[in-house]
Amino acid sequence: RMGRMHARVAEQAPPGSPVVVLVHGLGVSSRYMVPTLRALARDCRVYAPDLPGSGRSPGPRDALDIPQLADALEGWLDATGLRVPDVLLGNSMGCQILVDLAGRRPSLVRRLVLVGPTMDPRAGSGWQQFARLMADSVREAPSQPFLVAYEYAVFGFRRFRQTFSYAMADRVEEKLRDVHAPTLVVRGERDPIAPQRWVDEFTARLPRGRMAVVPGAAHTVNYMAANALADLVREFLSDRL
Repeated sequence: RMGRMHARVAEQAPPGSPVVVLVHGLGVSSRYMVPTLRALARDCRVYAPDLPGSGRSPGPRDALDIPQLADALEGWLDATGLRVPDVLLGNSMGCQILVDLAGRRPSLVRRLVLVGPTMDPRAGSGWQQFARLMADSVREAPSQPFLVAYEYAVFGFRRFRQTFSYAMADRVEEKLRDVHAPTLVVRGERDPIAPQRWVDEFTARLPRGRMAVVPGAAHTVNYMAANALADLVREFLSDRL
């Protein structure tokens, strides 16, 4: 068992409103999901957990790999009674966690929204991936790099390095064929971490995938273009399954 997990919650929408769960990426927490949480809160019940070892959630000494993080998310969904949300939305490594969950536990996944999915296998080494991260930092909202730097400090270098190696080793592209839930893949137009060529390939491998591009946004669409992302989620929710 992973113990207690902290979550940010917006439950002011009426009972029966769609339930959306937001899953953060590597080294960060639910804090950078707050703009999307607020943008959706008017007409959705929104939950953003801190995965074990991130934000305010304690974690084991050793970092968890992608399947273990997916298992932790499943345990949290079960413990909170949410179980099968209307939408599971992930950013960056959060997309890898949701793809793993959807492939192994399809009954838990109704719809997926995958924002800036990682890891592009053509990026090659960890240093190349890190270079893309640095290129992205100057394209984000001005406050984003400061928030991310704080989150990385809380997460810790050792846990970051371990988790990054697990994310690099995760063959997400080989798991996509097992994701049978309707899936919306979202890319920021200026995202160097998830380039258009990779996102096109990623979407094409999904049995029920479609893609949307948010103009002017970089990697963390959920932080810098939350209203645009919320509109895409609402449109996706209105589609018949």
